[in-house]
Amino acid sequence: MLRAEQAVETYWARKLEELRSRRGKCSEMYNSAYMEKIHEALKSWEDKTLKPWLEGSCERKKRFVNRSQMEIKTIYTPLDVAHQDYLGDLGFPGSPPMTRGVYPNMYRGKVWTMRLFSGYATPEETNRRFKYLLEHGETGLSIAFDMPTLYGYDADHPRAKGEVGKCGVNVSSLEDMEVLLSGIPLDKVSTSMTINAPAAVILAMYIAVAEKQGVPINVLRGTTQTDILKEFIAQKEWAFPPEAHLRIIRDMMVFCTRNMPYWHYISISGYHIREAGATPLQELAFTLADGFAYVELGLEAGLKVDEFVPRFSFFFDCGIEFFEEIAKFRAARRIWAKVLKEKYGARNPRSLMLRFHTQTSGASLTWQQPLNNIIRTAIEALAAVLGGTQSLHTNAYDEAWALPTEEAALIALRTQQIIAEETGITDTVDPLAGSYYIEWLTEQMEEGVYRYLDQIERMGGILEAIKSGWIQREIHESAYAHNMAVNSGETVIVGVNKYVHEGEKPINILRIDERVELHQRERLKRLREKRDAAAVKNALENLRRVFEDPDANCMPAIIDAVKKYATLGEIMDVGREVFGTWPEPRIL
Repeated sequence: MLRAEQAVETYWARKLEELRSRRGKCSEMYNSAYMEKIHEALKSWEDKTLKPWLEGSCERKKRFVNRSQMEIKTIYTPLDVAHQDYLGDLGFPGSPPMTRGVYPNMYRGKVWTMRLFSGYATPEETNRRFKYLLEHGETGLSIAFDMPTLYGYDADHPRAKGEVGKCGVNVSSLEDMEVLLSGIPLDKVSTSMTINAPAAVILAMYIAVAEKQGVPINVLRGTTQTDILKEFIAQKEWAFPPEAHLRIIRDMMVFCTRNMPYWHYISISGYHIREAGATPLQELAFTLADGFAYVELGLEAGLKVDEFVPRFSFFFDCGIEFFEEIAKFRAARRIWAKVLKEKYGARNPRSLMLRFHTQTSGASLTWQQPLNNIIRTAIEALAAVLGGTQSLHTNAYDEAWALPTEEAALIALRTQQIIAEETGITDTVDPLAGSYYIEWLTEQMEEGVYRYLDQIERMGGILEAIKSGWIQREIHESAYAHNMAVNSGETVIVGVNKYVHEGEKPINILRIDERVELHQRERLKRLREKRDAAAVKNALENLRRVFEDPDANCMPAIIDAVKKYATLGEIMDVGREVFGTWPEPRIL
């Protein structure tokens, strides 16, 4: 379905050649004669100043490379960016190529949406946490679900045993969703839901709750992640074969495009790719490859590019590699705007806007010296803001141990508020623009992405790259290399392999009572006893017929089944019976 044409010269190869052909030339904004003076002065400085200095001292490392394995020079000068064209490569915020930001005045008008990933135990307990965070200044909900929910199993399924409510909130039915969102005004709050394999079912539950509140679905604002391709690449929480999931995503895209104009029905996620061990460059390349695949999916469904792409959003990781992350975000916007305009013919300015949510890196948190994580998260959040994020989730310092306590969650929220209110970095747009290093690094990211996209297209497209295990192997090799560098001490992690404390004091952590599982199982039992069993059976049989018809849109049937109180697991089991499952390729 997403297979690309094999060609000697791909679109991505042409983009690479465009970048490379400019090297060594001066754009109109630079004077070539003066660049020659800088070149001569640089050579003189290297010979007369730097070289003698290094002979009398040593540098901390033999090689200076970033996580994406780019060699970092001692200094950067106009020579590194003299070939760049300001209007073509940077431009102005809110205008193509969007490098400097997707909105004209960025945070001068409105700061990013502040979210914390919230969800644990029962819907009742998570509802209380939601209200606590909203009272303390959070501006959008971000719902974390537990493992059974993420895989599409009910709380009483054998595979759910021991996992109910542990890493997020358990939602097995519409009744759970009603409790979860009780007292939350869905016409006023933007809600992000990190859910993929059963995203269509969870969205249907959200729609049903909104209707019960008297809120029409065409005013609902928020996001369902829905990005199944990254599940096959990194997080591994799928239910059906890739083609079946893509068909359901196609149906969501069509339904939401026609009925939910403010809903982001897919958030193309690099976060989990990065957390699995990818470099920032790999995260960006594979995420954009997924994004372009979803563009093609919508086009194949008969939608026009400017009709559905404006509702796309992205979700990126922000690690501790400060400048590398900022360059990643800037390159992401530039590549998306260029490709949507040139390759897919987008004309709506909103189609060219790569809007994204950022989460600070969970993988960077350490269980050793956990208070150090407050500093890590602050630095990562700062990079995300300097990179121009539209929404930000800051991790709590205790998340290497468990789900966050209220105190840790509040500190994470205050971190964002201090950045927004006290630092002054929101006063101007893209304040690091023009830095020789940042602009060089942004271009390196762009070029590296085109190389990866060219490789993916030549092997037949993103599905072939996933099915063959090629992308998974690329990430595995990067993760292994990083782990070896940490083990050897080449890469320092404070408190882990350097500046270690013996006999650390334990911290207070959130513990999920085992009675949570019993509570959720009992609720399901009562629900099955009181619901209209015949209505549920008919709704599920209708859903089966719809799933078996590849041309039918399954969203209305899923919504109907949810409203009849068919459970999450019952709906997903119909899909498992119709579509089957999918074994992961061996990569080692």
